[in-house]
Amino acid sequence: MDERLRTATLALIDAEEEVTVSKVLAESGVSRAGLYRRWPSLATLIAAALDTGRVMPPDLPETGNLRELVVESMFGDPILTASDRAVEARMRQRIRLVMADRELQRTYWEGHVSRRRVPLERALAAAVARGELRTDLDPAAAFDAIAGVAYYQIVVRGESLREPEVQERVRTALELVWRGMLA
Repeated sequence: MDERLRTATLALIDAEEEVTVSKVLAESGVSRAGLYRRWPSLATLIAAALDTGRVMPPDLPETGNLRELVVESMFGDPILTASDRAVEARMRQRIRLVMADRELQRTYWEGHVSRRRVPLERALAAAVARGELRTDLDPAAAFDAIAGVAYYQIVVRGESLREPEVQERVRTALELVWRGMLA
């Protein structure tokens, strides 16, 4: 039933339809009681559906060039580089939905997004401890700056991260951010 509910929710999201309990129930064939036995709110179900197919990034190795590992992890993320337009469309839908609903935004952040930040934040903190990055560097703020480079292209400029000129702009911006983080 969980899979049917997530699949029905994603179908509504991908069709850019409003996600309501009634529509999810009609699409999934699950009863209202069945839905609420599994999900305490519609926001938790939508957050889980939005996270379908996304995986926890692995820990970054403590050796090697951390800047290159960060760039590689950004451009190696299937959400950012997939050639399939549906992946980027889903990312835009994710942003649209969470920006329109404060409860969903908090639920998605707390249950999903914040966990995926941990490996990079941990690697940044380790680089600070090794003396590679500034001692006053806040790993959470650094993560925001790094991720913000890509999100700005998508959300504000309306660009696709698959385009070579956009990738070059992102790499240049990341280099600027990185230089500000160095010890």
